[in-house]
Amino acid sequence: MTDQAHFDLPPEMRSMAESSFKQAREAFEKLLANAQAAAGSLEEHGATMRAGAKDLSARALTFAEANVQASLNYAQSLVHAKDLSEVMRLHGEYVQSQMKALADQANEMGQIVHRAAMDATQPKH
Repeated sequence: MTDQAHFDLPPEMRSMAESSFKQAREAFEKLLANAQAAAGSLEEHGATMRAGAKDLSARALTFAEANVQASLNYAQSLVHAKDLSEVMRLHGEYVQSQMKALADQANEMGQIVHRAAMDATQPKH
């Protein structure tokens, strides 16, 4: 037997973890869908808007990469958890950090869209 005792995650805890992960995934997917829709509609407004759409797409990709990396790090930390209390602590930290990250990302995407819209409405000289 190894130094670390094997433990089974109670069904209620597993269900809660799966539900939280599902909510985080849905929020992220919604963020990406909105970003893609915004990028698509921005591209219809000419060269000025294309620059904004490019920025938006680049940031969405950066955010996606960061979120996937955070998920992988979280999964790896769960593999090394020694007991249920550590699993719960790790889960709470992960959910809290991802919700903050998603809120920050949505805010930044909104700012990018706003700037692009403002740039597109400025008269050309």
